Amino acid sequence: MSEDNWTFLSNHGHVLVALSRDSEIRLRDVAAQVGITERSAQGILRDLVAGGYVRRERVGRRNRYEIEERLPLRHPLERGHRVGELVSLGSAESPPTPTR
Repeated sequence: MSEDNWTFLSNHGHVLVALSRDSEIRLRDVAAQVGITERSAQGILRDLVAGGYVRRERVGRRNRYEIEERLPLRHPLERGHRVGELVSLGSAESPPTPTR
């Protein structure tokens, strides 16, 4: 693996961030933002809904997603933190400029 091909968040985390930015986003757009296939995005969304982290509501021909921000993160090292903290990372319009 090249040293440039890793990130700090899993694809599940990336999907949560994408859903938090746009509650009516299409899954094909989530997949494009995350860099995964639409089928993978569907599987991740299925996991998040089954785990209670995301609620999906049908609105006409589209879906609306609501994230359960009060739930704890799943890994034992992160259980002291809430999903809301994770998705707040994606709420910034543009990333901060790095300082040196």
